[in-house]
Amino acid sequence: MSTRTRTKALVTAVVAVLAAGGYYLSGDLDLNGDDVGDAAATGTADLSELTVTPEDTGAHYDRDDWPHWSSVGDGCDARDAALRNQGRSIDVGDDCDISGEWTSIYDGETVTDPSELDIDHWVPLAEVARSGARDWSEQQREEYANDPDVLVPVTASSNRSKGDQDPATWLPDEDRCGYVTKWVQIKQRYELTVDRAEAEAIRGVLARCE
Repeated sequence: MSTRTRTKALVTAVVAVLAAGGYYLSGDLDLNGDDVGDAAATGTADLSELTVTPEDTGAHYDRDDWPHWSSVGDGCDARDAALRNQGRSIDVGDDCDISGEWTSIYDGETVTDPSELDIDHWVPLAEVARSGARDWSEQQREEYANDPDVLVPVTASSNRSKGDQDPATWLPDEDRCGYVTKWVQIKQRYELTVDRAEAEAIRGVLARCE
């Protein structure tokens, strides 16, 4: 199946999810491949369980409760693995000292110094906490915080700009179609919810993915 076909199938699933919650995507959603990167084509999740409901603003969040950068072996941790797996011309030295080149998918910047990169959680930890993870165990929190499928190397400035915001209040400069599509995919896989404004923002982005 081609990247374009997989992307269209995923967008169709998003449409069904939002419709189930009372949100409908209008317009022609036939994607032509414009601004839809690999992020949108990562897997083919069943999104029919996604629920539109108010955020759990009373959920406690403390970053220290989400053990992150766990060891992945060979002296490397989850942060190192994200750098190693998502860069170009990668070289791994002693003590997992990584060099190479990366493109920050949020703003399109090319970076050659890994110290200038943040490893972002696609759906931020605080957003996860507000979206149905109130009762997650420490093991569940650690698994999410180190899941390579939700980690992405980006410039520190773009990551700080995003913070813990959802698509209702922040979108990247680059590939917004791919960004919101994978956002929904991650939320479905972890059985998380979206709030009304978030769903509307996703609808607005996908309606322009032509």
